[in-house]
Amino acid sequence: MCRPAVFMARAHCGPRNWGASHPFTHFEHHHFPGFGHSPGLGVRRPLRFLAWKLQLDEPQMKQLAAILDQLKIERAQAEVDDRRAVSLLAEAAEGEVFDRAKADEAAALRTKSAERVQRKVVESVDRLHALLNPDQRTKLAYLLRTGSLLM
Repeated sequence: MCRPAVFMARAHCGPRNWGASHPFTHFEHHHFPGFGHSPGLGVRRPLRFLAWKLQLDEPQMKQLAAILDQLKIERAQAEVDDRRAVSLLAEAAEGEVFDRAKADEAAALRTKSAERVQRKVVESVDRLHALLNPDQRTKLAYLLRTGSLLM
């Protein structure tokens, strides 16, 4: 028999027998595979993770999805900027004489990119704060403090 426990010891517990009103019925499987740390937001499936941990309702989940999507786009742009900076550093080092101007340009690009990402993180947390109720904000703060959610 499959019990509605989030973390179960058995790897195969058979079909889910939760009713349609159970809060986790929209998830593919109740073990929540993939929750763990990864670069970026700090969890592999942040929307699903936060919806579960903060007990978000459907309108909150839609708004959170938009917030996370914008943050993901900014982080993707930062990765592009980082690759461009590495290329500039390589160009600076390949000549007969080190090209200090290109190296400085690479450093400035990385700095600007990091600043943009941090501004977007602050904006995202601000927007998330506005959409949560006081109990959910407390849970969010706990997730941030304990490192369960990395921003």
